[in-house]
Amino acid sequence: QVQVVESGGGLVQDGGFLRLSCAASGYIGGISAVGWYRQAPDKQRELVARITGGGSIDYADSVKGRFTISRANAWKTVYLQMNSLKPDDTAVYYCNFATTRGNYWGQGTQVTVSS
Repeated sequence: QVQVVESGGGLVQDGGFLRLSCAASGYIGGISAVGWYRQAPDKQRELVARITGGGSIDYADSVKGRFTISRANAWKTVYLQMNSLKPDDTAVYYCNFATTRGNYWGQGTQVTVSS
């Protein structure tokens, strides 16, 4: 059984930083992309950052220059380094693995940035 677990969220002040981690366990098949998404209250879930199997990286315009996505452990561990955090970054952050066996999501980790 596949499990995806995020960690590293928390409360931080405006301008602070956090590092999110995500680990997948179990057989998830061939990975086409891994990424971080977020959902703020009363808003739709949106892409924050993603690495494709070909190695290309995409960031939401709102986080470019502040967030960095990286991977390790044969693609089964994903990180999101978040610097210069703003109150608008407050959301539940979700990790996603898009694979040949389907889409796998974690349970989410709360990030709260106070002004």
